[in-house]
Amino acid sequence: MYLTYWLFDLAVQYEVKVKNMAEGNKPSGESASNLVAKWSAWGPQLQSVLRIVAAFMFIQFGTMKLFAFPAGLPPDGGTAQLMSQVGLAGILETFGGALLFFGLFTRPVAFLLSGMMAVAYFQAHFPQGFWTALNGGVPAVLYCFVWLYFSAAGAGPWSLDAARSRQGTVPARGNL
Repeated sequence: MYLTYWLFDLAVQYEVKVKNMAEGNKPSGESASNLVAKWSAWGPQLQSVLRIVAAFMFIQFGTMKLFAFPAGLPPDGGTAQLMSQVGLAGILETFGGALLFFGLFTRPVAFLLSGMMAVAYFQAHFPQGFWTALNGGVPAVLYCFVWLYFSAAGAGPWSLDAARSRQGTVPARGNL
């Protein structure tokens, strides 16, 4: 609730300042750079939000393959054979996605899933053509680079990795 109020207030302040500047008035009080600084301070939290939302959506691809939920695999709505390449992808998507959702072992899991999505793109989508919008590879490429980002940046402050680090059970970032 507080975040929603703060974002609304920030948007209103920004709108007023832009209007005043367009009318030639000098901004009063808080400068636009202070607004940018306030918004930039939310970067780590938004990093966690991106991780949570992306992982939640990613898990759905795995549960579709393993449990036919929310829908089964086309064309018959069934599940993948567990020991097939698609079954292995479903396991990684479901359980790796769950680890990323909670932000546990984020860096190695994200690196593994990034590689898996690169393989998925080059095996399934790239042979259909170069352009991702035409070959259906947009999700694979986006997940590849989102997970690659998290493998380098970490999970963010709203994660089990961060909680473990605060308790001193994980080596500091520079020691990884």
